[in-house]
Amino acid sequence: MNRNEDNSFKLTWSALEYEEKERSQDWFWALGIIVATGSIASIIFENYFFATLLILGGLLLGWFAIKKPDTVVYELNNKGLQIRDRLYPYESIKAFWIQIDFTPDSNVKPIFFIHSERAFMPVLSIPINEEIAEDIHSIMTDKEIAEVEMKEHPSEKIMEALGF
Repeated sequence: MNRNEDNSFKLTWSALEYEEKERSQDWFWALGIIVATGSIASIIFENYFFATLLILGGLLLGWFAIKKPDTVVYELNNKGLQIRDRLYPYESIKAFWIQIDFTPDSNVKPIFFIHSERAFMPVLSIPINEEIAEDIHSIMTDKEIAEVEMKEHPSEKIMEALGF
């Protein structure tokens, strides 16, 4: 963490926007079969809007499956948490949690959670390195932000099990 003479600081790190997964051709075949059968059934029942929605959803899902993740730069500074062009001021962060599992055989990755005042997706999970976890913790506690235990939403675990 860099501190200046005027007590300003900047902690910067970067991470992929999502974990890239290698998908087999079977995954894409399964996606195509599910979309095709659902669309055909919708057309048989004369629900053309749903058939169109299924096809568009399948195409977007396939596109996101092959898209490479971007690298996102995160920064904790005097004003708040900066994610790309968006600033989350400390005043708008209700709580934080740093998830670290110290067991060597665990596959739990270090994650920095913040609970903001946003109405849509108020809890953000941000990947971090274990080396900066203590710095993040000290910054957030210095700013008197509540430390509340948070976990990944169950839907994220379901999506991960399905290969998303």
